[in-house]
Amino acid sequence: MSRFTIGDIHGGYLALVQVLERCGFNYETDELIPLGDIVDGWPQSYEVVEELLKIKNRIDIVGNHDDWFLEFLLTTTHPDDWSQGGLGTLTSYGEAADIDFKVYTTRTQLLRGVRYSYKSNLLPTDIPETHIEFFKKQARFYKDDDNNIFVHGGFNRHLDVSETHRDYMMWDRKLWNQALSAKSGKVDLKFEGEVNKVFLGHTTTMAWGSTEPMKASNVWNLDTGAGGPDGKLTIMNIDTEEYWQSDLLSELYPNETNNR
Repeated sequence: MSRFTIGDIHGGYLALVQVLERCGFNYETDELIPLGDIVDGWPQSYEVVEELLKIKNRIDIVGNHDDWFLEFLLTTTHPDDWSQGGLGTLTSYGEAADIDFKVYTTRTQLLRGVRYSYKSNLLPTDIPETHIEFFKKQARFYKDDDNNIFVHGGFNRHLDVSETHRDYMMWDRKLWNQALSAKSGKVDLKFEGEVNKVFLGHTTTMAWGSTEPMKASNVWNLDTGAGGPDGKLTIMNIDTEEYWQSDLLSELYPNETNNR
């Protein structure tokens, strides 16, 4: 068995299939740890989850966009009105459901720019039960037997990782910035046993002008911008640190406008 982890997918099904093929992933024996933000962005979130469900050995980490979708599944209300990429998720699941799917756009003038929000007739009951369970079971973090930690955003390095709140783990960007400024070979992390490597997403490497995964200290950032047109999706072998990337998302979806 080979072990892999993958950065933020954001509804980019074509990119997901491409990187799984390029790394020679075995759906029956290999292990995959998606680092969260499965949904929101490109209009194939439904297809992404369907593909992930085919993988037998999988440990799913929750991202902030996944959490928004889960809130809709549990309450019928999306906390961000399907904006910040949510329209892609709404469209994907609406088209997959056997309903007369409709989307209604609202426009709000802000002091700086315009905010578009979305309403539709899609209900949680239109979502397959297997998908609902997928999002319910996503973990806030995972530690493997080698003391590698997998998390979407990060955690407070001054606390034991198990003490960090779920919301903090989804939204944190401080850990990555601290890794970038660390002077030693490893970030000083408080944890039961020495932390080997940390794998995270959430903060795109494109902020540093790169579509390649970045390593700072002992922290790997695998969010290489798949949520936007100029980024790529990255999958990495956890043990060897070899990685494979998709084509640019704009090349895979030339006729689609990403709304993140």
